[in-house]
Amino acid sequence: MSLLSVLVAAAAGYALGAVWYMSLSARWIAAAGVACDANGKPVNKSVTPFILSAVAMLLVAGMMRHIFGMAGIDGLGAGLVAGLGLGAFIAAPWIMINYAYADRPRALTFIDGGYAVLGCALIGAVLGLF
Repeated sequence: MSLLSVLVAAAAGYALGAVWYMSLSARWIAAAGVACDANGKPVNKSVTPFILSAVAMLLVAGMMRHIFGMAGIDGLGAGLVAGLGLGAFIAAPWIMINYAYADRPRALTFIDGGYAVLGCALIGAVLGLF
């Protein structure tokens, strides 16, 4: 596994996030309580969340590559299953804990947790291919 695998996996996870949140944007905005203008567009036009998301995807893909290398995980199927497990049994439960204590809507937990699970699965699959 190489740096290229991390970059490609991170880009795949980021792209999945774009598709995921664009398709669920109305529900996510309502659940997250994002302030919107009269046209229903978020008021905050900052690019900071997009930059932070890209950095986060690099960190996640890099650590998953490290874990996969240590565990001898390779191949599409093994990477997919390992990534799915990391998302479903580490990332999503952590999101659920944080949202439960913050009294965030259940819908937000499912939207963000679902992305964590699918994103980790996709990153794992891509890493497994390398």
